[in-house]
Amino acid sequence: MPAGIREALEKQVTEGKDNALCRLTLGRILAGEDRLDEAIAHLTRALELDPDYSAAYSALGKAYQRNGEKARAIETFGKGADVATRKGDLQAARQMQVLHRKLNKG
Repeated sequence: MPAGIREALEKQVTEGKDNALCRLTLGRILAGEDRLDEAIAHLTRALELDPDYSAAYSALGKAYQRNGEKARAIETFGKGADVATRKGDLQAARQMQVLHRKLNKG
């Protein structure tokens, strides 16, 4: 990721110009930096801004999983798979269904 992207996105949020894509991107960047609580906050906000954002469900479920919040990850992947299926985003739906099943088994 080019230098300054996170800072530019954080500035956008601070100025009240954020949107779901901005929050998703920030969440992914912060998750990559192992700042999982902050990532979860941004990803949750992405879903508040756009409750049908399949990519945000996937990223949030993975962040919960990495943060040791298995039950929340399972719930997020399940809901995300339902949303993605309803929207016709079949690849995202399949991916989240697989992650949901794996977590339920383990």
